[in-house]
Amino acid sequence: MVRVLVVVTRRIAESALNTLLGRFEVRLYDSDEPPSRCWLESNIGDADGVVCTLSDRFDSELFKKAERLKVLSSMSVGLDHVDLDAATMRGVYVTYTPDVLTDATADLTWALLLGVARRVSEAERFLRGGLWRVAWAPNMFLGSDVYGKTLGIVGMGRIGYAVAKRARGFDMQILYYQRRRLSEDVEKVIGARYVELDELLRRSDFVSIHLPLTEQTRGLINEERLRLMKPTAYLINTSRGAVIDEAALIKALKDGWIRGVALDVYSVEPLSKDNQLLRFENVLLTPHIGSATTETRKRMAELAVDNLTAVLIGRLPLHLANPDVVRIRPLG
Repeated sequence: MVRVLVVVTRRIAESALNTLLGRFEVRLYDSDEPPSRCWLESNIGDADGVVCTLSDRFDSELFKKAERLKVLSSMSVGLDHVDLDAATMRGVYVTYTPDVLTDATADLTWALLLGVARRVSEAERFLRGGLWRVAWAPNMFLGSDVYGKTLGIVGMGRIGYAVAKRARGFDMQILYYQRRRLSEDVEKVIGARYVELDELLRRSDFVSIHLPLTEQTRGLINEERLRLMKPTAYLINTSRGAVIDEAALIKALKDGWIRGVALDVYSVEPLSKDNQLLRFENVLLTPHIGSATTETRKRMAELAVDNLTAVLIGRLPLHLANPDVVRIRPLG
């Protein structure tokens, strides 16, 4: 029987791992920490398939070392950690896991939006720090209303759409911007109005970013655009950190251009302990947990395994990021 080796770069849900163990030889990096570049280079040379995460950077040099690799299955919706052109040139199928994390990420977006608007993190630190000495005061921890305000969504894909659906329960006016406008029928269903990005930034009380990281979106929210926002507005990002110019964001916070920020993603992850974002009380920060529910991470792992298995048995996977690869290495 032909040996088929699959490398798994992180601990994943037991159900997904057991599926792999039942069909292939598995080499697991048995840790919640990411493997080093050296480990990857040393362990993928004889691999037929790899299950990776967004923390594992697969560039052209790494693909050169993976001489047998047929499929790279990423347990993520974004693929900015993978050189898709290099993968395609070498006949490597790259798959990903959209859809299954949509609702979990939309829920966290709302947790961040509500949390920063109502100063939940500040208030909890105040309480836990033993500083709560007056039971109630008219001006204590005044936040901002959410109900009836204007929400601007930058990127109305699956997650942006799910965020917009939740906003209807708060009777919000919904503005959105993306390169391609939705159909009028879809806009009516969700109750959203298309505007250009600068207008969205000027008019929104809350701006929520839901964009992939590309050359076009890197640094999209820069100093010029941050200056357009209301001084009472909040910025929320659960997509990719580098969509925001972090230096400009820190300047905006120092100078009071906006009222608050809530972030789950950063230009460099993990966030350094001396990052200036940690100094602001009006900044709510979480460690890239958008999809971090037991149910969602299990579905992501299982979908990643399904995608990988499909390619290794000669079938098209459900979610293929580089369809041109079929011409380089046909399945069958």
